[in-house]
Amino acid sequence: MKRIFLNLAILDFLALAVCFVLGIVFSSKDWRLDAVSTSVQASPAMIGGNDSSYVFHFGLGLGSTIANLGVHCLIFIYFLGTGRWVKEVALAYKLPDVPYPRLTRELKRRTFPSALFAMLVPIAAAVSGEGARREWPGWIHIALAVATLGVNLWAFRIEYRNVGINGGVIDDVLREVDRIRAEHGLPSNAEALES
Repeated sequence: MKRIFLNLAILDFLALAVCFVLGIVFSSKDWRLDAVSTSVQASPAMIGGNDSSYVFHFGLGLGSTIANLGVHCLIFIYFLGTGRWVKEVALAYKLPDVPYPRLTRELKRRTFPSALFAMLVPIAAAVSGEGARREWPGWIHIALAVATLGVNLWAFRIEYRNVGINGGVIDDVLREVDRIRAEHGLPSNAEALES
């Protein structure tokens, strides 16, 4: 999972960064609705609706924000699933709560707040982008876009570290189960899966 997450996090961050750069580069094309006189009916051409740079920035922003939600949701699912697995195995093999089930709960509690925050900030940046086209000050969108990059770097680091620790916990639980199975004269997990 660690390698899969790393690849997804890198791709997601690159998409967010490219979107940010394109937004800065093309923002001089005046995509704001409030730049048009309110007494005149605005046409799509007057507000950047036919501007391919805006459409590309909008599409990439929407896509990278949705991908960002997917990557962080994957972390939620991973910790929920592996935590449940460790708990069930501990119950089945009568393993103590400390260290394995408790550690997986702690890892989940340490990971979820940063993952949730890293999901909410890009949503706010995307919403403020449309707001900046209409009546909001543009600096709000830029500040939230910068925060998106910073918060996601921070969250990805925490998630990557905790996924690695959790992978070690899973390996330790499997070794402990093999030890218990050997004490009872049962085949190891690998042998049981082959038959």
